[in-house]
Amino acid sequence: MPAARPATAPATATATPAAHRPPAHPLPTADLLLLAVSIAGISLSGPLISATAAPALAIALWRNVMSVGVLGPYALLRHRAELRGISRRALLLAVAAGALLAVHFALWMPSLRMTSVASATALVTTTPLWTILLMRLMGHRAPRMVWLGTSVAFAGVLVLTGVDLSLSPRALLGDALALAAGLAAAGYMLLGAEVRRSVSTTAYTLVCYATTAAGLLVICLATGTRLSGWPTGVWWQIVLLMATAQLLGHSLSNRVVRTLGPSITSTAILLETPGAAAIAAVWLGQWPPAAAYPAVVLILLGLVLVARGGRR
Repeated sequence: MPAARPATAPATATATPAAHRPPAHPLPTADLLLLAVSIAGISLSGPLISATAAPALAIALWRNVMSVGVLGPYALLRHRAELRGISRRALLLAVAAGALLAVHFALWMPSLRMTSVASATALVTTTPLWTILLMRLMGHRAPRMVWLGTSVAFAGVLVLTGVDLSLSPRALLGDALALAAGLAAAGYMLLGAEVRRSVSTTAYTLVCYATTAAGLLVICLATGTRLSGWPTGVWWQIVLLMATAQLLGHSLSNRVVRTLGPSITSTAILLETPGAAAIAAVWLGQWPPAAAYPAVVLILLGLVLVARGGRR
């Protein structure tokens, strides 16, 4: 979060000279463009998963396996000493974060086959709300605007789940999976933030993604999920998902958060919901029912209030 702007000094002989005042830093255009690319990559995730003719759990597994394959050689080459020296506590927390990320993928990706892309995406982006609630249980107090935003967003969740219940119990189950995936992601983010106090992003990401892949492999084997035997086009879709959503989407958002700040970055990522809904409508012909639009607007409004309140 950028530092607060200093108050203007009075016009006296002892006032700070203009040459020594901290200059105002405009938002870097290059990072704003990178953020736009990140949002586009993340927005493609839901529609692409929905369109890929492979089991959702298998897509989740191979997406993470491929990410480890791309990231691993670089991490082992440049961060080998750090990986060897990670403390036991940091390693356990990174493994726990990876396990929660595996749960997140195992819940959210099947939800895209049960409810609309718009509903699943809107509900899984409630991660900030779950983060606020988890932090409250840990003793942290949030500003009033954060709680107002949480209430507005959960009102939208209730409206949206009511709309999907009127469509089918399957759609409602998909909503529940997406909400639970948002909760798992909140735990993953809180643990990851703690690990990154002492571990670089590259080293942490390698341990986390490797754990996620291992966890998803166990889930796939336990559920008898088919892991191969698809046409070549399906594999290219999974590669595209890994490149756009994982490497471009999440990696670029992690890159620009240092300069743009968490408030701007997290608020902008909320554009994933309308972006994914628009792509699903044009590409897959998934047009949500009219009653779902006000619910999605309420969820997004609540999340914006949470982001603004968190910035204060």
